[in-house]
Amino acid sequence: MSHSLGVRQAQKQKTRQALLDAALGLLEEQSLSSLGLREVTRVVGIAPTAFYRHFRDMGELGVALVEEALGSLHVMVRAILAEQDAAEERIDRTVAVVEQHVRQHPLHIRFVARERHGGVRAVRQAIAGELDRFAEEVAAALKSQPVSEGWCDDDVRMLAELYVDRLVTTAAALLDAEEDGAEGAAGQVVRVARRQLRLISIGRQHWRGEKGEGQE
Repeated sequence: MSHSLGVRQAQKQKTRQALLDAALGLLEEQSLSSLGLREVTRVVGIAPTAFYRHFRDMGELGVALVEEALGSLHVMVRAILAEQDAAEERIDRTVAVVEQHVRQHPLHIRFVARERHGGVRAVRQAIAGELDRFAEEVAAALKSQPVSEGWCDDDVRMLAELYVDRLVTTAAALLDAEEDGAEGAAGQVVRVARRQLRLISIGRQHWRGEKGEGQE
């Protein structure tokens, strides 16, 4: 009995993943709001009604794609920030991680870049939520670093959001560069990203806050 249940559960998970993969492939050329579940189920080879065994609607499928796209990047970048290397080394490694992630998961990056301000509210909220959690994790790592001594929580959070915004923007720019195929375009994006993050890092070293914002 338990063996049969395990087989059915494994098959259900396999079909669910097939739906996610099919949707992601179709979304390379269109937005989620224009994608119908019949298109997705046709690719997978199941009846449209079977879709509802896995997702309530296309919005829920989109939210699952957001989790796929951003979940692993959180872990990698957070691990780098937790290390005690010099700021410049952490920046270089972080940009390298983002570059590798874009090359390995271009469809996920394209999906997030398009749907971040897209027409499906649940997906917009899921992306905003993931980036908010990302900023919280980065802020926690930055707070523990000696250079943040004396900083108020709001300023640390502001700094974290700057870093997260730059990484998201860099990922989208790298994807565009890879797709354009222009020689040296991706390398230029990487160089600009490193310079931008270093500029933020230098500004961090001299930031003292402003009166009226929790600082004396």
